[in-house]
Amino acid sequence: VQLQAFGGGLVQAGDSLRLSCTASGRTFSSYAMGWFRQAPVKEREFVAAISWRGGNTYYANSVKGRFTISGDNAKNTVFLQMNSLKPEDTAVYYCAADRKARATMSQFEYDSWGQGTLVTVSS
Repeated sequence: VQLQAFGGGLVQAGDSLRLSCTASGRTFSSYAMGWFRQAPVKEREFVAAISWRGGNTYYANSVKGRFTISGDNAKNTVFLQMNSLKPEDTAVYYCAADRKARATMSQFEYDSWGQGTLVTVSS
């Protein structure tokens, strides 16, 4: 499956932004989808994941209560709604697909990755 993430941009602290990730190649109704991010000079970290099979969602503690992952299975699209953004949320955000639908926090469990979209939050 090929993934394309978009929706990043430059916002101010406290603003909201919604990222989208569209999949092509095959439907991902049986996949789990995740969002990860990588800030400059930092390692890639887990942000959120969703498993279509039960609609379960998972979040990193740093974004819990501010970010919401959701999806539109008919459109093969997963979203990341980001509210109350903070400067420390600045990073390149990547979407990823896990064909085994594990929806884990480990980036190594994901098979396909989008190209990333940059989110910059100014203070």
